Amino acid sequence: MKLLHVDSSINGANSVSRQLTKDVVAQWLADAPDTQVEYLDLAVNTPSHFSQDAMGFRLPPSSETLTDAQRSENALSEALVSQFLAADVIVVGAPLYNFSIPTQLKAWIDRLAQAGRTFKYTESGVVGLAAGKTVIAALSRGGIYSNSEAGRAMEHQETYLKTVFGFFGITDVRVVRAEGTDMGAENRAQALETADRCIKVLANQTFDPQTAEAAA
Repeated sequence: MKLLHVDSSINGANSVSRQLTKDVVAQWLADAPDTQVEYLDLAVNTPSHFSQDAMGFRLPPSSETLTDAQRSENALSEALVSQFLAADVIVVGAPLYNFSIPTQLKAWIDRLAQAGRTFKYTESGVVGLAAGKTVIAALSRGGIYSNSEAGRAMEHQETYLKTVFGFFGITDVRVVRAEGTDMGAENRAQALETADRCIKVLANQTFDPQTAEAAA
């Protein structure tokens, strides 16, 4: 089994989402010690943002019409999507920045969203091609958004990640949240305690996404 551990926070050692992903991976390895882990730090190795040159993957790599810039972007996109497709489990750390995910994480996802690799178009609609994987999204939020209709309408972090991974055909998307971490020491401690309890369940390889519980 292969696990891809992805971080995107720019806050280094002070990052809550990085601590969450570290704990998720540790818990997964406790249950499945033979798992191979590959690490990707998007704040350090940030893919260039999607551009006209980055659309070169729509053309054959050997195409004479590709520019050097397109070939370079092609290689980057191919490396990232191949790494993603090779993983059985993807643990993604995603802090909430200005109601959404970090641009570094969005740049990575833009490289993964390739017709013919992670999804395809058919006469009856889009079909995801990355089925069978497990995604564990470790989310950190300075405020609290999950307990009100207004808050849920404002966040485009969890909703986006569930949508895009679902678009890729992944039905087992698990979410652990630590929210309210900037609302005082007591709220932060409570958020981390709640997240820790969730991790012990969510990082269980026998987790049942239908019941949101660890399978017996």
